Amino acid sequence: MNIEITIISLLLVLLIWLGWRNYALRQRINALTEKLRQVTNSVAPDLPQDLPMLEDLSNAIVALNSHLHQQIDTANAEGARLAAVLEQIPDGIIISNASDHIQFANPAAHALLERSPQTLIGSTVAEALRYHQLIETWQECKKSGTMHSEVLELPLQRGFLQLVVAPDQYAPGGSLLLIQDLTRLRRLETVRRDFISNLSHELRTPLASLRALTETLQDGALDDPPAAQRFLSRIETEVDALTQMAQELLDLSRTESGQVELNLQKISPQKILQRVAERMRMQAERAEINLMLDCPSELPNIQADVARIEQVLVNLIHNALKFTSTGGTVTLSAEAGSRQIRFAVADTGIGIPARDLPRIFERFYKADRARTSRGTGLGLSISKHLIEAHEGKIWAESVEGRGSTFYFSLPF
Repeated sequence: MNIEITIISLLLVLLIWLGWRNYALRQRINALTEKLRQVTNSVAPDLPQDLPMLEDLSNAIVALNSHLHQQIDTANAEGARLAAVLEQIPDGIIISNASDHIQFANPAAHALLERSPQTLIGSTVAEALRYHQLIETWQECKKSGTMHSEVLELPLQRGFLQLVVAPDQYAPGGSLLLIQDLTRLRRLETVRRDFISNLSHELRTPLASLRALTETLQDGALDDPPAAQRFLSRIETEVDALTQMAQELLDLSRTESGQVELNLQKISPQKILQRVAERMRMQAERAEINLMLDCPSELPNIQADVARIEQVLVNLIHNALKFTSTGGTVTLSAEAGSRQIRFAVADTGIGIPARDLPRIFERFYKADRARTSRGTGLGLSISKHLIEAHEGKIWAESVEGRGSTFYFSLPF
């Protein structure tokens, strides 16, 4: 009887212990479950360590939490970098959802579409694009599920926009839109095309003249010394023109690639102007144009490559003489400013149209007034690069019909 009571007592104790053990285990599991919820909510868990059989699981959860935080930090950093790129990229980026409402647009998109963030975000793609050609391109992409593009000319703005639309692979029904301003590229293409046409003409003219002159000499003009001398002088002039064109192309290539080496030395601004004036005086006299010099002698010396600055002044004076009528005046001057010397070449010529003035220093560009004149149109672009190589600045002011003044400043 005592044995039975003892056995029953032991069984009761065992059952009680097992019940308590089961209860404790459930409590620990519930605690781990709660801590896992904390992990998903980015809260650092304080895991129980008093139950040996759960220690490995607790450690694994801690490691998982650490790994998740690292992944989240990495994703946040990548997102920040991507956001910075999208903020700075010059092309417009737009992302729309399946209902065609805009969810994201970078600053370039706001500028190109002339819409504020408040009015662009949340609007439909059709409302944002406005132009029917662009809307049709986007709709074609939606229908076909393939990339489409369209170039739109804006006559009033004298510009070009390109739209590239692609389906959003990560959000079915959504669209990715890229908007690019092609105005500068199209303008450069036009200018290059005009330059090639102009250069072809510039080459044909002296070459045809050289051919005619040499044929005339071969046909007997050599036997007439005065006539032969005139023809040889004209041949020399045409060869000089060809040499000048080749030199301008070479100079442009060197200046744009940064290969120009400056031989800097101290020199008086007055001395530079005097040397250039003497060099160009004969050409001015042949054109019956007054070449004037207005420069005080007490100006401070500048640190410059004399040959390059003279090249700039010769370019400017040559243009001034070219577009100034007989009896007109071209004036060279210099004055001191705030830590700089400002040079000026002023003429009483035909002036520059206001629409051309902002572009006259572009490579290959020739203003309307220069279309019928000879030359490559590279002189001003070369001058700009040379002045900027001296850490200076060059600009022009003009009133059509009343003349032009070209300025450049150099530090001293």
